[in-house]
Amino acid sequence: MRRVLELPYDDRDLLPIEPGDEVVLSGTLYVGRDQVHKRLYDAILGDQELPFDFAGNAIYYMGPSPAPDGFVLGAAGPTTSMRMDPFTPLLADHGLKVIVGKGPRKKPVVDAIGRNGGLYLQAYGGCGALYSSCIKSADIIAYPELGPEALLKLRISDFPVFCMIDSRGREYSR
Repeated sequence: MRRVLELPYDDRDLLPIEPGDEVVLSGTLYVGRDQVHKRLYDAILGDQELPFDFAGNAIYYMGPSPAPDGFVLGAAGPTTSMRMDPFTPLLADHGLKVIVGKGPRKKPVVDAIGRNGGLYLQAYGGCGALYSSCIKSADIIAYPELGPEALLKLRISDFPVFCMIDSRGREYSR
C-alpha cells in the first residue's frame, strides 16, 4: 500500500504503516551518519542538549556529494544502516523513532524500533540522483567540522522509501 508521511509527524501517523508499504516523505528530514550518531549517543550519555528534538523527526543515513548546478546537493543516496546499529537502540529509547537508510538491521535495533513505536524506512540503493531531486534545501545545523558527515536539515518533497520495520517491530520479508 502507498502511504504519505509528513515530517515532522505525529506518533499516530506511524501506526497504519506496515512492512512492505511504500512511503512518500515530505517536510523536514535530518541527515546523520556514523560520526553524528556517535556524538548524539555521547550527548545522551553525558546528559547534554541535543542539536535537534527527536520527537516527530526522522533521520536519514546519507552521504551527500557536491551539488551540480541547479541542485541543492549532489547524489543523495542512502548509506549502510548497520554501521549505526551500536548507537540506534539508545537513540530510539530517547525518542528518535523514524530512521531512513538501507540494508538489514540487527535484532537489538529491530527490538528498539518496535518497543518505541518507530519505523525503519529503506531508501532505494542506486537512486542518489532521484533523491537529490527531492531535496529543496539543505542546512548544516551541527558538527560542521565533520564536513560531508555534518548534521544536516533537509526540506524534502515526494521522497520515496518503503517500510522494512513497522511500529510494532514487524519486519518486511519477501
